[in-house]
Amino acid sequence: MSLSLRSTSTRLALAVTMSFLLAFVLLGVGVYVAVSTLLLQDARELVRTDAAGLLEIEREGGRGALLDELRERIDAPDDPDAVYALIARDGAVQLGNPPTGSHLRNGTRWITFDDRGTGTMERHAHSRRVVARLHALPDGSTLLTGLRLQSQDRFLALMLRTALVALLFAATLGALIGALTSRWVSRRLGTLDGTAERVGQGELGLRVPLDGSRDAFDRLARRFNAMLDRIEALLDGVRHATDHIAHDLRTPLTRLRNRLEDLRRQAPGESADRAALDAAVLETDQLLHTFGALLRLARIEAQPPAREEPALDLAALAGDAAELYTPVAGERAIRLRTQLDPAMVRGDRDQLFQLLVNLLDNALKYAPAGGDVALTLQATSDGVLLQVDDDGPGIPEADRERVFDRFQRLESHRGTPGSGLGLSLARAIVQRHGGHIVLLDRGPGLRVQVLLPPA
Repeated sequence: MSLSLRSTSTRLALAVTMSFLLAFVLLGVGVYVAVSTLLLQDARELVRTDAAGLLEIEREGGRGALLDELRERIDAPDDPDAVYALIARDGAVQLGNPPTGSHLRNGTRWITFDDRGTGTMERHAHSRRVVARLHALPDGSTLLTGLRLQSQDRFLALMLRTALVALLFAATLGALIGALTSRWVSRRLGTLDGTAERVGQGELGLRVPLDGSRDAFDRLARRFNAMLDRIEALLDGVRHATDHIAHDLRTPLTRLRNRLEDLRRQAPGESADRAALDAAVLETDQLLHTFGALLRLARIEAQPPAREEPALDLAALAGDAAELYTPVAGERAIRLRTQLDPAMVRGDRDQLFQLLVNLLDNALKYAPAGGDVALTLQATSDGVLLQVDDDGPGIPEADRERVFDRFQRLESHRGTPGSGLGLSLARAIVQRHGGHIVLLDRGPGLRVQVLLPPA
């Protein structure tokens, strides 16, 4: 039993059953008390009316008329449940069979006692509740007028037995509802658990089916599917990166090995070929740069969103990046124009600067000599808008999403320096900062548009 109680669905079923029973019991107790109170009030009203009639007889006919009426009612009662008694001032019983006790002489107006019946009332020998009213007469004696509550007690007993049967039915119904609820919850969670198990076994394309109800389970399934989409995208990125590393890095590694092999084969005493050594060092630097970019990209993608980062002025960072690349632009006679409005964003200063550097480096790399590169920054109603424009060859629309992948380079750009990771790094930084990056056509040229949330 202790093991089954550890199950969340079992505890949920018990909670539903107990809540159902508690509500039923509270409702039953309330109804029982209300009915019992109403029946007692009705009985008291009958006793009050009966006592008023006897007092009226005593006032009109005197004490003798009252005694005659009481004897007649006791010996041949119209109502067998009626109880009468007359107690003298000294406590002696003149008529009837009242209860004993000091409460008959302490001024109590209403009393309740158990009547076991004797003499003429032997047919009522078992105990019954009696509600009675005490009324002081002018000569100091006390008139007791009461009513046995056997009819009311029978009704309440029947009501209690019916309530117990209903409680048993409610317990059964509550257990059934709890079991069905537990089964439903287990089935909904079992679908999620089964999908997670199969995904863990390698079925990465599997997703949890949605029922469109938008309840807590449906929302959990949506978030679970979104997490699986993200995991699959990251694994695809790793797989593609591995493929591209094997493809793109094989050529420079082969060239590097061949150059080093040529240097090793030189005859002893000959001076090393300076140009070959420089080329080997250049290939080595390119490889180190590529692996460094891969490590930065992996680190950025593994970091949590930058919502809690401090606020900073993106315009100041953009100005620093433009100042850094002004000499590079001047060497190729490219005009680097800036229009930077103040704009505050939350984020990592180094990563945002890396974003600006990568975008400017790409624009200056592909812009023609004597062309223009524009860096603009402005705050809009949608967020902080950063744009980098150039008048180079641009990127065909069919390839604009593909170039964001690792090591993806257009065939026309294969001869230019670079690792093919610049736009991949840019997209990872933008996504970590909650933004979007798109490539647009300028005709001619390319526009890189970045939208970041404001601080």
